[in-house]
Amino acid sequence: MTTKLDQLTGWLKERKITEVECMIADLTGIARGKIAPTNKFLNEKGMRLPESVLLQTVTGDYVEDDIYYDLLDPADIDMVCRPDENAVFLVPWAIEPTAMVIHDTYDKLGNPIELSPRNILKRVLKLYADKGWKPIVAPEMEFYLTKRSDDPDYPLQAPVGRSGRQETGRQSFSIDAANEFDPLFEDMYDWCEAQGLDLDTLIHEEGTAQMEINFRHGDALDLADQILVFKRTMREAALKHNVAATFMAKPMTGEPGSAMHLHQSIIDIKTGKNIFSNADGTMSELFLHHVGGLQRFIPEALPLFAPNVNSFRRFLPDTSAPVNVEWGEENRTVGLRVPDSNPENRRVENRLAGADANPYLALAASLLCGYIGMVEGIKPSAQVKGRGYERRNLRLPLTIEAALETMEGSKTLEQYLGSKFIRGYVAVKRAEHENFKRVISSWEREFLLLSV
Repeated sequence: MTTKLDQLTGWLKERKITEVECMIADLTGIARGKIAPTNKFLNEKGMRLPESVLLQTVTGDYVEDDIYYDLLDPADIDMVCRPDENAVFLVPWAIEPTAMVIHDTYDKLGNPIELSPRNILKRVLKLYADKGWKPIVAPEMEFYLTKRSDDPDYPLQAPVGRSGRQETGRQSFSIDAANEFDPLFEDMYDWCEAQGLDLDTLIHEEGTAQMEINFRHGDALDLADQILVFKRTMREAALKHNVAATFMAKPMTGEPGSAMHLHQSIIDIKTGKNIFSNADGTMSELFLHHVGGLQRFIPEALPLFAPNVNSFRRFLPDTSAPVNVEWGEENRTVGLRVPDSNPENRRVENRLAGADANPYLALAASLLCGYIGMVEGIKPSAQVKGRGYERRNLRLPLTIEAALETMEGSKTLEQYLGSKFIRGYVAVKRAEHENFKRVISSWEREFLLLSV
């Protein structure tokens, strides 16, 4: 009988893979793990990593000792990481034939690690499966291309394209502006095809050298894996062409922020039909309750969509990003847009997540909020007609401090995601924010140095 490990072994040998990047995603979305020769990887059938990598901040620091030792074993023990044979990708830019394999994390008794972002998403998907439902998602990833710079104090600039000139002004949906970087995107598409990433369209977004890649709709766990791989791939393709690709939520002053828009619908596993539509094509009660759940609980889960202090710069006035959880059909000025579609494809687009969000956690949070709305029968507010940017009835926390405090106090999120995850995630984000507050900004030097 052929096992899944046998299939993985055959896949690696067929492609003559000599090295395997064994990786997991930490809370910030950074890929962490080990690089092993293929034979060693196959013999060990996975890897071990310290539990502590899941409490690392984006700077590589750790949370305060009292929280650290409360959430983790004081002996700094290992967790067991097992490869997912459905999450295996080539590394086309590597010199030697290399594959990256995403792993799941367990304790010594075989229990899923509660701090693992991938396990959190699987936990939410099981809630749906237990109801006979399956979420279908389609992410849209925005990002900027910039000149490379080794000075973090120097503002980012648009890169030079094929014409030898920098892009200026707003070039929304411009074909010619996107074509300025054709050699880069040809490599990106070739690499993504080799990896089996399910890309759809490339769009030039509103910002200077800001782009958007849309993924085809599909399974939430698979697409979260694909986003993790795509971000690595996009950065590598940019570096090959001597530019940088950044998924910061707000990398450039005066330019729009970058989002990760999440389209989501739910099908009945037995019938294969979209439960967001009634037989006559109208919006179902479950759809309205799904929207109601998003409205009710996104404010409590906001740090999973906006995880960094920079994330909240997207929510400043006149930044083209909605700062509310209002909803409406064909309305891009609200946080929850219902695109115009036929009843079979009815979906809601969550426009609040930043491109810097961990894809596992953003998808888990968005689907969880909608799920709670469905099981609790939460009714949405009235639709917004017309411009919704200035609507203040359903606004969001506007700072990372306020958002973390709200999330920390959410008994509902604790019930569904676990106390350990909530405490660990909040602690990591607070540690990052404390680190940020120690850095003196150029604004302070410019306006306070000789004035106060």
